[in-house]
Amino acid sequence: MGKVLGWSLAATVLFVAVEAVAGLRAHSLALLSDAGHNFTDALALLLAGFGYHLQSRPADEEKTYGYHRAGVLAAFVNAITLLALALYIFYESYERLLNPRVVHEATMLAVAAAGLVVNLGIMWGLDAGRKHDLNVRAAFVHMLGDAVGSVGIVIGAVVIRYSGWQRIDPLLSIAIGLLIVWTAWDIVKESLNILLEGLPRGMRLGDVVRTIRAVEGVRDVHDLHVWSLGSSVHALSCHVLIDDLPPSSSEAILRCINEELERRLHIHHTTIQFEHACCAVSENGCRIPAAIPRRST
Repeated sequence: MGKVLGWSLAATVLFVAVEAVAGLRAHSLALLSDAGHNFTDALALLLAGFGYHLQSRPADEEKTYGYHRAGVLAAFVNAITLLALALYIFYESYERLLNPRVVHEATMLAVAAAGLVVNLGIMWGLDAGRKHDLNVRAAFVHMLGDAVGSVGIVIGAVVIRYSGWQRIDPLLSIAIGLLIVWTAWDIVKESLNILLEGLPRGMRLGDVVRTIRAVEGVRDVHDLHVWSLGSSVHALSCHVLIDDLPPSSSEAILRCINEELERRLHIHHTTIQFEHACCAVSENGCRIPAAIPRRST
């Protein structure tokens, strides 16, 4: 994946230069907006590559969990730059709507078509890694947004060619800006959730509780915390109430809990503390577990 990110970065930087020059010559705000979007894509790929390199480094004495958060932080910075770019595009589009300029539609069409080919090629290269890494997914979403933007510019160029309606250019820029906001917002929410150690995306706390309680020998679970170290690495800590058992028996319960958490919820890092139920003596002298009130998580 590291090599794919490197080649994608080189192709994107080259295309940004071509699109920016073409946009200036064609007086097309849509092309210039797309060039700006592509520039943030280049930044996205650079940050993705840097984050991918960091998060693959092993844990050390200072970073005991490793560098999983590096990729998440890169994705967050990435999305923020996109939102800032969208605001600038909206401002420039407003100015162009008030004062339209003649646009060279042939240049728009040729450059947008070339951009679509570049974006689709990079998306194909990133597709394998986007399902497991938020940072790579952020770069993939950038490219998806650019591909849709290129299609819009192609349509706009055709409209200008046959109708002469120049305001389609700033209107396309507004559409690209809205697309940028839409693609960035989901990444902002997920990366912030990870950085704030929220519950992993798609996971429900009730499902975690039920998974642990379903293990034979578990009476209750409380002080439960679940969070993400990175985009696909989850951790859990909790207190589990069990009967007063010898260590050999409680070890089997612990192993079963970890197996179920890994199989059902893909949680691999766990810190589980056992608490033993108090015992009382019955009238006939047999030891029975005392009633334990269930505690909410």
